[in-house]
Amino acid sequence: MFRFFITGILVLFYWATVSCTKVEQNDHVLLLVAEGQFSAAKNEINQLLKEGSLSMEKRRELQFEVERMERIEKDFTKTEADVLEFIQNYIPDVSQDDLQRWEAEKSLEMMVIDGEKRYFNRAARNLFRIDKTCRQIWADYHKDQPKPTPPPDALDLDAHIKTIMAKATPDQPWVEPLRMRIDYTLTVKPDQVPEGESIRCWIPFPREIPERQRDITLISTLPETYHLADKNHLQRTIYLEQPSAGNAETRFNVVYEYTTLGTYVAIDPEKVTPVMASGPLDEYLKEEPPHVVFTPQLRALSQDIVGQEKNPYRIAQKLFEWVDTNIPWASAREYSTIRSLSMYPYEHRHGDCGIQTLMLITLLRMNGIPARWQSGWEFQPPDDSMHDWGMIYFEPYGWMPMDVTYGFRDSGDEAHKWFYLSGMDSYRLIFNDAYSISFDPPKEHFRSETVDSQRGEVEWSGGNLYFDQWSWDMKWQVLK
Repeated sequence: MFRFFITGILVLFYWATVSCTKVEQNDHVLLLVAEGQFSAAKNEINQLLKEGSLSMEKRRELQFEVERMERIEKDFTKTEADVLEFIQNYIPDVSQDDLQRWEAEKSLEMMVIDGEKRYFNRAARNLFRIDKTCRQIWADYHKDQPKPTPPPDALDLDAHIKTIMAKATPDQPWVEPLRMRIDYTLTVKPDQVPEGESIRCWIPFPREIPERQRDITLISTLPETYHLADKNHLQRTIYLEQPSAGNAETRFNVVYEYTTLGTYVAIDPEKVTPVMASGPLDEYLKEEPPHVVFTPQLRALSQDIVGQEKNPYRIAQKLFEWVDTNIPWASAREYSTIRSLSMYPYEHRHGDCGIQTLMLITLLRMNGIPARWQSGWEFQPPDDSMHDWGMIYFEPYGWMPMDVTYGFRDSGDEAHKWFYLSGMDSYRLIFNDAYSISFDPPKEHFRSETVDSQRGEVEWSGGNLYFDQWSWDMKWQVLK
């Protein structure tokens, strides 16, 4: 049912047809990149860039191919010795045959770049999340270790969910409001930008969503002058600009408060009907290249999962369950290095929250079920994380959130078990209702994160500042 091997021809096809750089299929550069011949690809790009006949669009496409390769190299720095050292802590007699098997099964992520085998920076840890046998070895190894005592204010997520389910009604599904304060700092490291040169900074800022997120109050910014994108901007940011401190850190900061609500809609499958294929929800049923594409492989997978089921809600359940069960969460490469986030889990058998979500959105849309992106941060006091999830539409109920990464709840109550297919906890911060949307004001240089917007973006006249050139710090508080 699930075919993981992808031939060199298929690699070239996808890299050409669903590439976010939209380079033509017969472009020799893409073949070199797909084969891991980065040096040759860069040399060929440099030669092409010397041609005066190239359009500006083509020139930027080629320039981003160089950028993409450099980012891939930053994500793949581990050697075989590094990986073996980590694995041997848990599997002392690990062999070369084991490594080769895990690599072939895509449980141990690696690339051959310019003839050198290089592993993804978190490949060794991910092995114990992806491979079922290794996952059990990890669990057995840690089973006798004492678990830390949770702090008194730790969130009991399932108790919180049950409260939402008990309070939500058809007329008022948005309940359990929380007031949150966010203090976010983005710090450009010393010696990244010459002193006095202007640094442009975009920090994600919460969207106004009356049912889910409201009463947003900006308290302070550093520097004091700012530009706040419109409240309906689908990837909303607050823009700040100040001179570089040169060999000292340059700090940007924003403090705000907002109210967030949980929600739950009890779905009766028998009342759910298909939506019109060319109606007002049409844009949420279409392909959205490069990351929502109805490939032949995903169509075949969809047919295997859905079978003869016609009810939209039950189709959604089947797809949600399949992704939750078959695509385990694992740390992911930077999204800008992945050409199709919905095909990636098909090929690699794992993905983080955004990858899982985009695969589910793609499968839902090709089955006539409207779905779209949503992302920001999640809070599970005392913990927090950047996080991606989605929105799904069931007629006649309307739009509601879904979170396939949170997946099934471990419960004998079916409604509780399926909570995250039509509900959401209160502990969210929403920045984005779409992916890869231009900022306000727009960036001049390539984005570090080409899909999502959760950490921020920074640039100066000399170019983009990538993630290794700055740091971020999210402080948050639930206000009583």
